[in-house]
Amino acid sequence: MGIDSADQSRSTGTVEDVAHLLVRCLRAEGVEYVFGIPGEENIRFVDALNGSGIRYVLVRHEQAASFMAETYGRLTGKAGVCSATLGPGAINLLLGTADAMTNSTPMVALAAQGSLRRTHKESHQVIDLVSMFAPVTQWAARIECPDAVPEMTRKAFKTAQSERPGAVFLAVPEDIEAERPAEPLAPLQIDAVYADAPSPSQIARAAEVLSTARHPVLLAGHGAARAGASAALVRFAERLNIPVATTFHGKGVFPDDHPNALGAVGFMRHDHSNFGFDAADVMICVGYEIQEFDPAKINPNGDKRIVHIHRFPAEVDEHYPVEVGVEGDVSHALDALSAALPDGLTYTSASSEKIRTLLDEELRYGRDNDAFPLVPQRVVSDVRTALDRHDVVLADTGAGKMWMARLYPTYEPDTCLVSNGLSTMGFALPGAIAAKLARPDRRVLAMMGDGSFLMNSQELETAVRERIPLVVLVLVDEEYGLITWKMELELGRHSNTRFTNPDLVAYAESFGARGYAIESADELLPMLRRALDDDTVSVIACPVDYSENLRLTERLGGLHGPF
Repeated sequence: MGIDSADQSRSTGTVEDVAHLLVRCLRAEGVEYVFGIPGEENIRFVDALNGSGIRYVLVRHEQAASFMAETYGRLTGKAGVCSATLGPGAINLLLGTADAMTNSTPMVALAAQGSLRRTHKESHQVIDLVSMFAPVTQWAARIECPDAVPEMTRKAFKTAQSERPGAVFLAVPEDIEAERPAEPLAPLQIDAVYADAPSPSQIARAAEVLSTARHPVLLAGHGAARAGASAALVRFAERLNIPVATTFHGKGVFPDDHPNALGAVGFMRHDHSNFGFDAADVMICVGYEIQEFDPAKINPNGDKRIVHIHRFPAEVDEHYPVEVGVEGDVSHALDALSAALPDGLTYTSASSEKIRTLLDEELRYGRDNDAFPLVPQRVVSDVRTALDRHDVVLADTGAGKMWMARLYPTYEPDTCLVSNGLSTMGFALPGAIAAKLARPDRRVLAMMGDGSFLMNSQELETAVRERIPLVVLVLVDEEYGLITWKMELELGRHSNTRFTNPDLVAYAESFGARGYAIESADELLPMLRRALDDDTVSVIACPVDYSENLRLTERLGGLHGPF
């Protein structure tokens, strides 16, 4: 980047206002994008971004800005940044901030605030933003003097990008934004310090547990993906012939076409992948966090011995009684544990092949099914065929997510994105915009139900205006299908889940995007290929028959493990 006016002010000794100082601190942190909507109280900050080298992405709803920042943080490992004005604008950032926190994703949310002269009393658009954001962030604070900007910005990013990443919130009062510090200030030096080496004594204890195991199973969570531990996971699994499952959030960190792959757990008590845990006496949980998946589903009696490998300690749960916790760099820990085990130690398990066979049979059923509306298995099969191994699909929350998380073969980390901490609807379209910015060399597909699509569909305008090519596949059933599924399963009936849609093709075209309607099963795959190869924004409306939902739960309820 070239030297901007903020850098020049530092070199000449000019005292700049807080808005420009904050932007310079963001640049020092490596920020490339700020997603947001300006307001009266942060106009100086938005103006200071001009010419700074940071691209301001104007969105149509602050909630979308928060999802964009979260997705960018997830894919890059650097805190994504979103910005809003005070009051209602800041409140709209709350959902994506909470989603980032529960998904352990680095993110910094910035919001304006009323001047310090009026925050102590009832005042127009002023609420206690710090108290509101505190429960869903690792740190929430208000900048109260210009001199604190470098320290607070550095702390925000250091906290967001810590061993356990998460969300941070900073409020900037409008009077502080316009003030100048007493003397020229500079961003603080970035210090990223991690305790990489796992404890030798804990490695020895973990090796002792594994040496006496008969049927160990490895569960990899998204923490393994954040740690870049895919290669180490493969080495470890192959060295010991251990079957490996992932959480929905960790899909792809262990390739689904590997002989030891069990697929993803997280759907129900006895989905195919869960069978791999039934006979397990030891669970090696790598980068796993409890909010990703309830351990009661794979350790219902709390009697399995657990080795927890992560950068930080595990949460307390009666179904997750950690016998040995190994903290440190995940790849280093796996390699050290492998080296500590006796030569020739290996395990025998036939469950991986049998479970993959069951999943492959479901995909073949979908691939060969020409029913219209399409069965969800057909949709998953066609999406997998249309996308390359490294392309990115975002599966929004709903019935479609459950089918994608279960069946979509994933081969690289962070190529099938779900929200599985807060599991919020509406993130996939704005998330796809950020995904394309973070991964410009990859094709990006947002897969959404019609319910979630209409929650943030206004961001089609953002994608078109910003010239960010992506495809939105809308699964049309005119109801909140996952809730209907749940109600039918538990109550034997459903109500209050049906709605109607606009003409989705005309709707997409009204934003300047391309719109397509699927009218037969054999149209979806060629339409996906065409849209993905176009350098534009496309929306594909695809009718789906979710009567397969209850057939699936009935079929799984009749299956019995272990194998």
